[in-house]
Amino acid sequence: MTVRPIGRLTLRARVTLLCVVVGGLLAVLAGGAALVARANQDHIDTILTQVGPLRADAESLLTVLVDQETGVRGYAVSGDPADLEPYRQGVVQERQLIDHMLGLLGADDPLRDQIEEIADQSRQWRDRVAEPAIAAVETDGTTAGQALLDGAARQRFDTLRTGVDQLQTDILAVRNQVAADARGTSRTLAGLLVVAAVVVVLAGVVLLMSLNRLVIGPVTGLAAQVRQVANGEYHRDIANVGPPELAALASDVDGMRRKIAADLAEVREARERVEWVNSQLQKQAEELVRSNRDLEQFAYVASHDLQEPLRKVASFCQLLQRRYAGQLDARADQYIAFAVDGAQRMQRLINDLLAFSRIGRMTSGFTDVDLNKVMTDVASQTEASREYAGGELTWSQLPVVPGEEPLLTNLLVNLVSNAFKFRQPQVPPRVEISARELAGEWEITCRDNGIGIEAEFADKIFVIFQRLHSKDAYPGTGIGLAIGKKIVEYHGGRIWVDTQVDEGTAIRFTLPMTARPDPVSAASADGGTEKEAMA
Repeated sequence: MTVRPIGRLTLRARVTLLCVVVGGLLAVLAGGAALVARANQDHIDTILTQVGPLRADAESLLTVLVDQETGVRGYAVSGDPADLEPYRQGVVQERQLIDHMLGLLGADDPLRDQIEEIADQSRQWRDRVAEPAIAAVETDGTTAGQALLDGAARQRFDTLRTGVDQLQTDILAVRNQVAADARGTSRTLAGLLVVAAVVVVLAGVVLLMSLNRLVIGPVTGLAAQVRQVANGEYHRDIANVGPPELAALASDVDGMRRKIAADLAEVREARERVEWVNSQLQKQAEELVRSNRDLEQFAYVASHDLQEPLRKVASFCQLLQRRYAGQLDARADQYIAFAVDGAQRMQRLINDLLAFSRIGRMTSGFTDVDLNKVMTDVASQTEASREYAGGELTWSQLPVVPGEEPLLTNLLVNLVSNAFKFRQPQVPPRVEISARELAGEWEITCRDNGIGIEAEFADKIFVIFQRLHSKDAYPGTGIGLAIGKKIVEYHGGRIWVDTQVDEGTAIRFTLPMTARPDPVSAASADGGTEKEAMA
């Protein structure tokens, strides 16, 4: 294993080494502090949970013993059994205190022997003094009882009291020793914390000095060289300075400088090419503007000049049909009928194309459109075809959307008309318009029970002039759904055929959402509109 000199270590290695050293020192200090803190906590717990309760119990024990002695003497004087109550209660309390004190001490604690000795002395005093005196009073009277409470009896009780006093003194000595140990561990813990703080401060100073020498200084010098390159001195070499990482960075920056210098010529050439492309795009934009003007002119001509001779052809063909019907042979009548039909279909195609081209070009601006009101107009406009087919048109409460009311009316008229047109034979058509709320938009559905649309033709029906049936089977120019798609996209939505329905056709489209329908008005409006639309 090769050991690298400190001067050749990378910045990461140096920082890692410093962190490892400081971390090791702090870990040792933390371990020592944890041990000292544990010892300090043990001392505090001893004072709070052992020595303190022992002192209180010792004081209470002395009081209980005095109460017993006083109760016996009072009974010996008065002979009243009520005066014995302090004695009886004192005996019970003494046993409780002794048990509690013994429970606080370990099996090898010296204080345990003292407490047991006091308990034994108290028991001997009761057996040899208190109980005989009580029995003498009960059998021979107070004089006999007082005779037993002589100086020897008092001397025995004083010995018991002296033992309790000594116990209190010993407990106080233990408490003082534990408190001194706790103060010592606290001072040791504080010293360890001070040492840890000194280690952290020294590590911070060493880190700052290292960063200033190894990072800040070299980075500042490198930044000065980079600024010179940024000011246009692309041929100035950048010197490698600092630790290996910064030296590698300086080398990479110098490589980037060389590449930038090499790319400048290409950038100049690319700029010239971009300027040429922009000039070509400008010419194309001007050509597009001219083309749009030509399309506007064509739309005007198609709506006025082209329709005039077409109307004249259709009118004279209709005159020929009415005046000479039956006077020529059957083939001539058929030819005239073809001419009339062709002229009329050409008029419809031109009108549909004009309507298609005007969507989004001739606009009155968006307003809030109530689709319930629109459906009332749709029901009125499709009334004739609905009555002819014996069909039914219903709709649930529809929302208010932003848009142009004439265009949305045209959209729904096309969908409803198609539903009545492409109906099943011998089956009364039924069309239902519904809406549901999605994320930020409304989804409107036109559902019918007609002949349906195969999934393979779901996209074809929205292409202009695309028909799935001959004009003899179903009349029309095949532009209605293309117009509907353009209307929906103009309003910022999308339209499609739901191929998952079991029967008929379901065409769905989305519109941006503005407001929720009012449930109260929905109930009233729904009942009225549906009744009006029923066939």
